[in-house]
Amino acid sequence: MSTAVYLDHAATTPMVPAAVEAMTAELVAVGNPSSLHASGRRARRIVEEGRERIAAALRCRPGDVVLTSGGTEADNLAVKGIAWARRAADPARRLVLTSAVEHHAVLDPVLWLESAGHAEAGLLPVDADGRLDLDALDAVLAARAAEVAVLSVMWANNETGAVQPLAEVVARAAAHGIPVHADAVQALGALPLDVGASGVDALTVSAHKVGGPVGIGALVVRREIDVVPIVHGGGQERDIRSGTLDAPAVAGFAAAVELAVDRQDAHRRRLEALRARLVDGLRVRVPDVVVNGPDDPALRLPGVVHASFPGCEGDSLLMLLDARGIECSTGSACSAGVPQASHVLLAMGRSEDDARSSLRFSLGHPSTEADVEAVLEAIGPCVERARAARV
Repeated sequence: MSTAVYLDHAATTPMVPAAVEAMTAELVAVGNPSSLHASGRRARRIVEEGRERIAAALRCRPGDVVLTSGGTEADNLAVKGIAWARRAADPARRLVLTSAVEHHAVLDPVLWLESAGHAEAGLLPVDADGRLDLDALDAVLAARAAEVAVLSVMWANNETGAVQPLAEVVARAAAHGIPVHADAVQALGALPLDVGASGVDALTVSAHKVGGPVGIGALVVRREIDVVPIVHGGGQERDIRSGTLDAPAVAGFAAAVELAVDRQDAHRRRLEALRARLVDGLRVRVPDVVVNGPDDPALRLPGVVHASFPGCEGDSLLMLLDARGIECSTGSACSAGVPQASHVLLAMGRSEDDARSSLRFSLGHPSTEADVEAVLEAIGPCVERARAARV
């Protein structure tokens, strides 16, 4: 068992016992959910019961839940699939809008659509806290609403934790009949999610961010929305996403989502307290530290601390902390190892140096006060060494 202090829960978090139990109970069972015999019907029942449980937790219709291999596939399916369907119905709808701070699972498909000649990418700016500039959105819609195929805006940012003004985005898009997709991978379990009440047309969630297994997620997409599949085959999942369904993973996914939603209020309060202790301690030990993102707790995730340490290289600081048993991140795990500044901080108006000097500490369900104290004990000496290394 590792004794490391793990503060990278926004990348992935340990499976909760309920999910482990639900998944392992099904691993020894045989049966393809698409088969018609008894074993297949049993596997299908596990899948459909899991789908119903996920839908109940997210407050949507079970038929709206399209199971995928995870958040990246769901984001790609939403962006590409809806954009292609809309353009097929109306060739004028070539513009795909998203924010400049999206996860690469959204940004890269949008930019790929443009590079392949399938669409025009429109990246909307954000303010200094990383929240969408609604005036900029208004300007685009006033000039080009009839050209917009789909608008994708994340519920909460994976690096800074900034919560986007999704209700305002949905209201503006609805006035023009534009479908809205939201990547809610980081929001699930941290913020109240009510898909029906939110007004979004499509929403992405992932199991391993809330204590479920890696390799499964879902795109919740209203049945009234046309989606062109990006994977063809057996016609599973409303013929939107073909592929043999992983019944054990669905069982674990459903158990994790139910628990995360049930515990969301208590989880948020506990993480807010730990976060406050961490931020206060960082400011004492590194007085010039800059905490990125909104200060208002209502406008950010409860367990994310994204901080810039002037005079440091984030990668060097990360490795110095790692050597002391503190595990954190320089940003999105999907971009780890890529020698470039955070696109999120650059979009927020930060300099290249600021963007490269940043770390993300993300708290999760196993996080404790002792974890926070370990970071605070290590951060001062590690910052000093990181700064000395740049001289």
